[in-house]
Order: sequence, then C-alpha cells, then structure tokens
Amino acid sequence: MKAIIVTGFGINADQELAEAFRRAGASPECVHAADLVAQPARLASASFLGFPGGFSFGDHLGSGQLLARLFKTRMEAELKAFVADGGLIIGICNGFQTLVKTGLLPNLSADGEPEAALIHNKGGSFVDDWVPVRFEPASRCVWTAGLEPRLLPIRHGEGRFVTRDAAALSRIENEGLVALRYDGLDPNGSANGIAGICDPTGRVLGLMPHPEAFIHPEAHPWRRRGSVGGTGLDIFRQAVAWKSKR
Repeated sequence: MKAIIVTGFGINADQELAEAFRRAGASPECVHAADLVAQPARLASASFLGFPGGFSFGDHLGSGQLLARLFKTRMEAELKAFVADGGLIIGICNGFQTLVKTGLLPNLSADGEPEAALIHNKGGSFVDDWVPVRFEPASRCVWTAGLEPRLLPIRHGEGRFVTRDAAALSRIENEGLVALRYDGLDPNGSANGIAGICDPTGRVLGLMPHPEAFIHPEAHPWRRRGSVGGTGLDIFRQAVAWKSKR
C-alpha cells in the first residue's frame, strides 16, 4: 500500500512521516506539492495521503493557508474523489491546519467551506512539549479506534481549535468526529480540549500532536521510569491494518 507524503514549500516533517508509514507497513513516497497538483492522477495509485507538519510557505498569511489554497484551487475534486474511493488522509500540525482550510475537515456540509480553524494558542506563545491525550471511544476515526491514552509531542504556535459557531461544535461532538482530546492539560485553549478530528467517513484525520515524532519508545521523556505505553506509531499501524482488510 502506497502512502504519498506531501513535501516542499517549507514542510519539514515529511521524512518523519514517511518513516512512520514505512514502519507501519506501507510504502511511502515523498512527492513535492507542486508535482502532485501538476499530476493529480498520481493519487490513484495510493492508499494514503499525508500532509506533514512544518511551516509551509513560512506560515505567511496564516498557518497552512497558502498550501490549502494551492490544493483547493488545483485539485479539490481529486482530493474528494480520493476519499470517496476509500483513501485515507492524515494531516499533522501544519497539515491539520491545511486540511481545515481546504474544507476537508470537518466537512460537515460537504460543500468545501471551512467550518473550523486553528488559531493562535490561548497563552500567546509557541508550545513545544509532551502532552497526555486520550482517544474518543465513540469516534468514527479509523486511525484511532481502540487506542489507549498516551503522551504525544506537540510543537505549534497556532493550535487552538475553534469552530465557526456553536452549532458546528455541537455536530462535531454529537456525530463522533472528535478523534482525540488533550487529557487534563490543554496546552492551547482548544474548544472542549479537542486535539484532533476526523471527517464523517472516519478516514480523514487531522491532529495537532505529532505521532510521527514518537515512533520509537526511546523518544519518550519518561522512558527511564519504566513502561512508556503506546507510541505514535500505533496510529499508523491502525490505519494500515484497517486498509489491508478492505
């Protein structure tokens, strides 16, 4: 199963994401964003599409804004078809911001209009830390189903999840689109402690924590205290296992 990893234009976590997919059993291929929008048919050969973290276009005009604009104007139809055909998409940090601004998340109305945003952290500063997260058992998300709570690393300045209005937040909660939450410590002031969401299919996931930065137990800050529990690699293994059964 091929995983296309978007790279270029300031993205800086593409190799980490590719390695996470490789260790989970997929075959990653890093493709420059400009090449992908020029040849969108390349998606047809892939099972997964990954939007990594980083600072695409230097975060000019807002985090993920220009990358989202590129994909929305050049290959929105192909992205929607990829999901409709059973493809899985993950967006991490800047990638999450990109998916939200393209309208692929949360995609409540399926009209491509943004219904949420990731804005400046409530504390007003960049956060680089490890935080506890828990995965919602009632979520539709196929990437996170059945996973146990754990620590994951974060590194962002614009990670506060907000919605267009109270009705959108209510639907995200009531329709099982919350994939994971910060558990006891909300580092950015997100609505209801939301750290990641999925779309109504459960196959498109966006999250602010970086699971691809924690694929080795040795990276855990508490590793000398004993067991570290699950790693971020479990998210990718879960998705690959799910796709292999289809």
